Amino acid sequence: MSIFVAFAGMGLLGSISYDHLLRIGEALSLAEVVDDLSNDILEVRRYEKNYLLYALDEDYRESLLYVGRSLDIIKGIVSPSEAEGRSVPEGEADFIGLRTQLENYRRAFAELAAMSRATPPATMEKAQTALREQGKAMVETSRRIKMVQRDGILHIVDNLKRQLLFSTLALLFLGLGFSWIVGRKIINALHLIEDTTRRVAKGHFEAIDLPASRDETRDVVKALNRMIVELDKRQNQLLQEKKLASLGVLTSGIAHQLNNPLNNISTSCQILREEDIGKNDAFVGQMLDNIHHEVLRSRDIVKGLLEFSRENEFSIKPTPLADVVERSVGLVAAQLPADVDIVRRVPGDLCVPMDPQRMQEVFLNLFLNAAQAIGDAPGTITVAAEHDLEARQAVIRISDTGRGINPEHLGRVFDPFFTLKEVGKGTGLGLSVVFGIVKKHGGTIVAESPPGQGATFVIRLPSNALSCLQNAEADGLTEERDA
Repeated sequence: MSIFVAFAGMGLLGSISYDHLLRIGEALSLAEVVDDLSNDILEVRRYEKNYLLYALDEDYRESLLYVGRSLDIIKGIVSPSEAEGRSVPEGEADFIGLRTQLENYRRAFAELAAMSRATPPATMEKAQTALREQGKAMVETSRRIKMVQRDGILHIVDNLKRQLLFSTLALLFLGLGFSWIVGRKIINALHLIEDTTRRVAKGHFEAIDLPASRDETRDVVKALNRMIVELDKRQNQLLQEKKLASLGVLTSGIAHQLNNPLNNISTSCQILREEDIGKNDAFVGQMLDNIHHEVLRSRDIVKGLLEFSRENEFSIKPTPLADVVERSVGLVAAQLPADVDIVRRVPGDLCVPMDPQRMQEVFLNLFLNAAQAIGDAPGTITVAAEHDLEARQAVIRISDTGRGINPEHLGRVFDPFFTLKEVGKGTGLGLSVVFGIVKKHGGTIVAESPPGQGATFVIRLPSNALSCLQNAEADGLTEERDA
């Protein structure tokens, strides 16, 4: 009987511990939603600031878009409680308060946007101040919600720690052998997580071997491995961006310093050619032509350096991706060999926020690189695009049937001056410029090259789920309201 009671007690303790794990999972899921909510509110404030500075309707629309997204998030958290007619659980009162603040903010913003230029400055200033105060209150509420969620997770973790300690003592009471089996299962899992976090903190991103048992520990190890892979990718991207930023500063200074001597050399060469010195001596004439040619090539390199390092203003707006691709194909078609085809698989209704001219430059560079990789052999360049709804990104893939990229070169293709072309046939700046343009669009670009399958460049750009037609209809409705 006592053994039965002991095992029943252990079963109860195990159930409580499992309940804590489930609550941690639920709390982590809610924390992710709260983090998205906080980020959306910060975006609301950012577009509010832009609107108050520049009074652009686009900033007003973007701000209200994020207000709507925030309200949808809160609706998914609070509405079930209200719909069932039961009391709101502890901690959800802040969500209801934030919902009220967002609705008031939306009304205040709409009233401010509806004011004309003839509105007295004092009235306008009062409306702006009220809007700012509403925004500050929303930010403070979202921060308080994040703190409450964090404290709740810490409380659950503390309870779980105490529960684990009590379980260990109970297991010791039942016997060292039984406690050793159960204790090893739990403690080893915690040690594994602890050791992993320490290794990651030191910059080691090796994956963890999966345990043979199929339980929560295996799921945690899988999640940690996914986290390690993602952290490794982000660290590599960060290092690449820092390296390019440093090189940008360096190359900008070098390029400006080179411009003056190049101009002097070019001017001197032209004077000598105009003086007919080369006509009397064929060798001297040939040398002057060579000097002129090399000066022009040097200027192209300097131009590429300045383009790589220059901070240009971007005009980003929702643009049909297919139109940009078609214009790029039209511009590059004359430079492609006759037996190289470009296959387009881009949805006609896919709109992406972008600067059309700069993204056209990205496609031109990638198309020309692909054609050069194919060489004289017949080949195909494929442009495919799709909308990743879960990630809210447009995914663009430019593939070719060329010779591909060696694995040891994949990590360097976006480095300035790195090129696999023959001397004199490239500056090695094209892909660096591409990398910079994509980064300024808030996107990423990576190179892939499976053995024997050519190369593929994958571009991911922030996007929303609206089609071009929906964007046009939304703009039309806004214009009607403004009218």
